[in-house]
Amino acid sequence: MFENDLRPELNSRRGEGTAWVLTLVVSFAMGFLNWQLDNIPVAARVFWGFLLFAALSISLGNWMDRKTIMRVDVDGIAFENGLRKVRLSWSEIENVNVLPLRWGRSVQVIGSESHFEFRTLGKVQYQGEVRGRLGFSEGQAVLDEILSATNLVLQNEEKGSYYYSRS
Repeated sequence: MFENDLRPELNSRRGEGTAWVLTLVVSFAMGFLNWQLDNIPVAARVFWGFLLFAALSISLGNWMDRKTIMRVDVDGIAFENGLRKVRLSWSEIENVNVLPLRWGRSVQVIGSESHFEFRTLGKVQYQGEVRGRLGFSEGQAVLDEILSATNLVLQNEEKGSYYYSRS
């Protein structure tokens, strides 16, 4: 079993900062256009909206990653990320879906009344160099423990996706 709380790998917040700086720069440019022309082109508004949405999404994702904790013990598994708090005993877990991602795999743990999802470790590479790590470094071991403790059986495998459930 795992002795400590498990947390996902945390990445640099540089992308988040860049998104907010670009949003601020475009905001000032739009203010300048409004002051000079008394009109802001629709394309500028759309671009600003896209940047704002991207910055908010990145910030939310980073906040959730920093709040995420997973605990595995003899009774079951608990997961919380600031927005979701789930505790499932081994007997409550009905299905586990494992889906391939570009970096790592997505593991969906499904109970009768609640569910959660986590990512196994994925390494972001650029020109042969590891630039970042995503997900839980212990993710594969957690998946193995879930499958072992629940006695779920592989029901279907399709294009790298695995679906486990009770027989």
